[in-house]
Amino acid sequence: MINETIGWVGNILFAICGLPQVVKTFQTKSVKDLSILFLWMWFLGEILTFIYIVIGDWETGIAHFPLYFNYMVNIFMAAYLLFAKYYYPKKYPVS
Repeated sequence: MINETIGWVGNILFAICGLPQVVKTFQTKSVKDLSILFLWMWFLGEILTFIYIVIGDWETGIAHFPLYFNYMVNIFMAAYLLFAKYYYPKKYPVS
C-alpha cells in the first residue's frame, strides 16, 4: 500500500511539473523561449515510454495506473506546447 501511494504521489508531481509552463504559455501566448527541439524530444519520449509501459503491462498482466496518468498528462501538455509553438507566433506576432 505504501509503495502504491509513493508511486501515485511521485507520478502526480511528475505529471504536473510542466503545468506552470503550460499556464504561462496559455496566458501570455508567448513561446519565444521554448526550444522546439526540447518540445519534440519531450513529446516523443513521453509517447514512446508510455507505449513501452503499456506493452510491458499487457505482457505481464500488471497495470501501472500511476504511470499511465503521468504519461497521459505529460503527452497532453507537450502536445499543447508544440501546438502553441507553431500556432501562436502566426496568430500573435511579436511587435
